[in-house]
Amino acid sequence: MTCPSCGAENEAGRKFCGECGSKLASVCPNCGSTNPPTAKFCGECATPLTAAPATVATSAAAASPQAPSRAAAAPIAERRLVSVLFADLVGFTTLAEGKDAEDTRQLLSNYFALAQEVIARYGGTV
Repeated sequence: MTCPSCGAENEAGRKFCGECGSKLASVCPNCGSTNPPTAKFCGECATPLTAAPATVATSAAAASPQAPSRAAAAPIAERRLVSVLFADLVGFTTLAEGKDAEDTRQLLSNYFALAQEVIARYGGTV
């Protein structure tokens, strides 16, 4: 599979490019089929692969006299396939008990910066 971003060749079935980390495929949230990253609809079931932005009336439009007066619209429900990462710092309580509060804060700041970097490398968000 050729990466659309850098042109590197990757093994079949990969989700991210081994060279630049770009997304190689989109997985359909409805049927689970793999689609090219540029596809807008699933090739198997025609489910949209990109979420359409929700339209929200601006406060100026809502305040205009021509706008119909109605209660705020209910939020649009959305189903997403997600993975959740839970992490435990083994021995943290014992380690923190013997350190100054500022040292503990610095340790945690370094940990969170590293964790966020690794998670972002694989397309995740914190």
